[in-house]
Amino acid sequence: MHSIEVVLAMLLAVVASGYLVRILPVGLPLPLVQIGLGAAIAGFFGRGHTLDPQLFFLLFLPPLLFLDGWRIPKQGLFRDKGTVIELALGLVLFTVIGAGLLIHWLIPSMPMGVAFALAAILSPTDPVAVSAIAKRAPVPKRLMHILEGESLLNDASGLVCFRFAVAAVMTGVFSLADAALTFVWVALAGLAIGVGVTWGIATAQRWLWRSFGEEPGAALLVNLLTPFAAYLLAEHVHASGILAAVAAGITMSYVELTGRVSGSMRVQRTAVWDTVQFAFNGIIFVLLGEQLPGIVERAVDYMHVHSVHSPWWLLVYVAVINLSLVLLRLLWVWLSMRWSLLKARLRGQQRPVTPWRIVLATSVAGVRGAVTLAGVLTLPLLLPDGSAFPARDLVIFIAAAVILCSLLAASLLLPVVLKGLELPADDSQRHEEDLARRMSSKAALAAVERRRQEMVQGQATGSVQLVNDAAAQVSLLYQRNLSRGQNVDADPEQVARIERDYRQLRNAGLNAEREELFRLARRGRISDELSRKLIRNLDLLESRQRD
Repeated sequence: MHSIEVVLAMLLAVVASGYLVRILPVGLPLPLVQIGLGAAIAGFFGRGHTLDPQLFFLLFLPPLLFLDGWRIPKQGLFRDKGTVIELALGLVLFTVIGAGLLIHWLIPSMPMGVAFALAAILSPTDPVAVSAIAKRAPVPKRLMHILEGESLLNDASGLVCFRFAVAAVMTGVFSLADAALTFVWVALAGLAIGVGVTWGIATAQRWLWRSFGEEPGAALLVNLLTPFAAYLLAEHVHASGILAAVAAGITMSYVELTGRVSGSMRVQRTAVWDTVQFAFNGIIFVLLGEQLPGIVERAVDYMHVHSVHSPWWLLVYVAVINLSLVLLRLLWVWLSMRWSLLKARLRGQQRPVTPWRIVLATSVAGVRGAVTLAGVLTLPLLLPDGSAFPARDLVIFIAAAVILCSLLAASLLLPVVLKGLELPADDSQRHEEDLARRMSSKAALAAVERRRQEMVQGQATGSVQLVNDAAAQVSLLYQRNLSRGQNVDADPEQVARIERDYRQLRNAGLNAEREELFRLARRGRISDELSRKLIRNLDLLESRQRD
């Protein structure tokens, strides 16, 4: 019963956090409020809930990473793929080496291998935390796409480095060649499994729908289970379950562009996933808050036993390590941008210099979160000889403190750094939206006319006129000048008939609009982000019309 009570208390804390961020006079990011509520739960129940890291990874990360991969704008991700890969791979290795050496120098009682393990688990940024911070800061859209892409891809590189650092501590052996080969397998196999699972499930579902009809409840459940299937299969073959979940989500966005799912199911699916995202995001940070009192207590005990310094030095460790992570990230981002400018100059191209505030914002926005917490809690308790894993409690404390400090620093500094920043006007989204509306309206008008001709064939003169009246109303709607209900005969039967004809023609137009939007997105003429927004509007219109 105790565990059930704790879970219910966490869910209530997630609900309360949504209202508290609106009530509190000080603007705090939602994750910080949830961490505070989690700490309050631990205080109320007298102790923190024992957290199984493997279960934590399995329950919470796959669906959240799947959804982030599904909804991330693909055009922005592929447009800046070079920058994203530099951050997701190069910056992780740079951070592991730089921060690992600094941590070992700062805390001599921590062995070199453990210091590198801590640096590795601190290197990945977290998509959940990044998204939460971005809601309260005016982050430019292109920068946000880069940060999201980085946080989705750097988990695998950080966790592979962490795994090898821990293995080196456990065995005393480290092979760079083995580490490189393992990383290639972990990444490529994880990506391939994610793509294969989503395509396989989508193909099987289409066959079932054609053969036996569509069952919305079952389809929604299969959609929710897809990230777990990708994650578990990848972990079974010792590949990256995290990358498999991300790849499954990205593949799902392309499956969606085929337009094989009904509008009503898309509306239901969006509502379900929004609820899952809010609940799981909140529980992750509430769990972190609930673990904090125990983490701090064990770290203080470690300092009393193993360190010549007082427990107050824990604050020094956290401040120095946080500052070093920001500075390493700042240096890497600056060098990366200088390298990009040099390459452009060698090709004879002129590229505008990135404002220094964007460089600083990119550095401050390196927020740590769930992956760091869950990863560091997987540290073994004992070495093979039966002795305690060195500095385990201190490592967990520093990782948790870095998560808190990075969240707080980003929430406080990003709005200040980006306030009043003027960037060149980007009219591409407006042009894409104009193109989408124009092309979809043309397709809808053509579909309405085809449907009108089919409906009037073999009809009496009076019926033909009613169909023509309904078609005229739908056509006027697409020309934004609809005056529904005017010039309609008052006879109830004729009113009902023209209403039925109107709905048939309107559905024909909506279906044609959707197909055209899917076609434009598949050909890359509009972004999948814009197509998703416009298609959702059409789905809602269709649902409202059925009601």
